Amino acid sequence: MVEAAMADTCGNKNKRFNIGAGKANGAGAGDGDDTEDEECDVEVWDTLRYSFKKAQAVLDQNRELIKKVKENHQSKIPDNLVKNVGLIREINGNISKVVETYSGLSVNFSDTVRQRKKIGNRKVENRRS
Repeated sequence: MVEAAMADTCGNKNKRFNIGAGKANGAGAGDGDDTEDEECDVEVWDTLRYSFKKAQAVLDQNRELIKKVKENHQSKIPDNLVKNVGLIREINGNISKVVETYSGLSVNFSDTVRQRKKIGNRKVENRRS
C-alpha cells in the first residue's frame, strides 16, 4: 500500500523536492545540474520504500501474532494461555524492530537533507564566484 502511494507520487515529489531545495538555498528552480538531485531523490525514495516495506512486514507479522493471542485467550485452555507468554514476547520484540527501523530511517533522511543542503550551498557559492 505504501509502495503504491510512493510510486504514484515519486515523480511529483522529485520535482517539488528539487524546486524546494533550490529555493531553500537561495537559488531559483531549474538553474544548475539537476542530475545529481534526481539520483539522490531516487536513492532517498528507495531507502524510504525499503524501510517502510521492512516495517510493514513486521507489523503484518504482529497482526497475525495478536490474532493468535486472542484465539488462545478466548479458548481458556491452559496450554494456550501459556503459549501466549511467548507470543507476547515475540510481539514486543517485533515492536522494537519497528522502532529501530523508523529510527534508522529518520537518521538516514536527516543525513540526506543535510547533504543536500551542503550541495545546494556549494552550488550557490560557486555561482557567486
